[in-house]
Amino acid sequence: MHQDKKRVVVGLSGGVDSSVAAYLLKEKGYEVIGLFMKNWHDESVTISNECPWVEDSTDAMLVAQNLGIPFQAIDLSEEYRIRIVDYMFSEYKAGRTPNPDILCNREIKFDIFLKAAMKLKADFVATGHYCQKDQVESDGKITYRLLAGADANKDQSYFLCQLNQEQLAKALFPIGHLQKSEVREIARRLDLITADKKDSQGLCFIGKVRLPEFLQQQLQPIKGKIVAVPASSPIYINKGIPAGISPEDFDQEVLREICLPATYKENDGEIVGTHNGAHYFTIGQRKGLNVGGTGKPLFVIATDTRENIIYTGLGEEHPGLLRLGLFVKSEDIHWVRPDKALSIGETARYMARIRYRQPLSRATLIRKEEGLYVLFDKPQRGIAAGQFVAWYEGNEAIGSGTIS
Repeated sequence: MHQDKKRVVVGLSGGVDSSVAAYLLKEKGYEVIGLFMKNWHDESVTISNECPWVEDSTDAMLVAQNLGIPFQAIDLSEEYRIRIVDYMFSEYKAGRTPNPDILCNREIKFDIFLKAAMKLKADFVATGHYCQKDQVESDGKITYRLLAGADANKDQSYFLCQLNQEQLAKALFPIGHLQKSEVREIARRLDLITADKKDSQGLCFIGKVRLPEFLQQQLQPIKGKIVAVPASSPIYINKGIPAGISPEDFDQEVLREICLPATYKENDGEIVGTHNGAHYFTIGQRKGLNVGGTGKPLFVIATDTRENIIYTGLGEEHPGLLRLGLFVKSEDIHWVRPDKALSIGETARYMARIRYRQPLSRATLIRKEEGLYVLFDKPQRGIAAGQFVAWYEGNEAIGSGTIS
């Protein structure tokens, strides 16, 4: 190993996970370089007196010193603004709910950052993600598998569900086999400054920013109506799965009825209040509606950013909150395992989730010309356009897609 040391560039974020990842790689005999990504420094947007990236950058540098590895910072803020921040604004403006963490991994860490690492003649890039990878060989061809982290409570495979084979080939996840407690223990033993640092909250690399405040930078408040739709509304009559037919035999009309979101009009319910902008809200949200006297809590069941109306339903079991299916357009389907891609007309059974740390649910995937229909065995709460659905076989992420 030592005569031909493999070079790894570690994304040192200034947190405990990437710190320990760098240490473990060094222990294994890799030549390790620490690289800090500066992804945001537009002070007008943070609306906070704290400057998280300066502190994080310093911590990352101190960790590199402690471990005796070279360290440099790289400014990716322009790419980050274009690929993540502008995208988020446009998605929220259109009434969708993007996942910046998944995008950050696909567009920044495993694309721009990966290319920067390759310029440093790296063989691999490594991150402090709680996930694992291995490989299978068939007919002399290697296929990489993206696996859940050993710590079920911290598994981050969902955030990496948009990675492709080329990206996985170059990726290392040194802490994926460990529990979070073990990672902290290693950091304490090494006396790393990040050992007891809290896990970062907030947007991927933007730091301590609350989303509504962040959105208000570009999306101006506009007063609009809050409409409460009764659970007995005729809109929900056909939303169930027909009895006695198996999902692969459903025609397109039935699939669309189950998997596409309901469309609402103002007269489908009664006006119960006002809001400051439909683009600030997402499906399943209950905070920030400020409508009193309803008994049960109100939940957002749909947003119409064109008409600036928020549709709500009363109580957690409201049929507008629960859906049995979702749809992914053809161009938005991504296979981590391209060898398992479904052809048009094929169906498969997988476990799926629509958000981080959500327990996996059994689902049938049906591939049609226009895209992929995902039918769950049990209704899912708060399916929102713009989010990602990821499907798994056991603990392996097989594919993912953007929900329409």
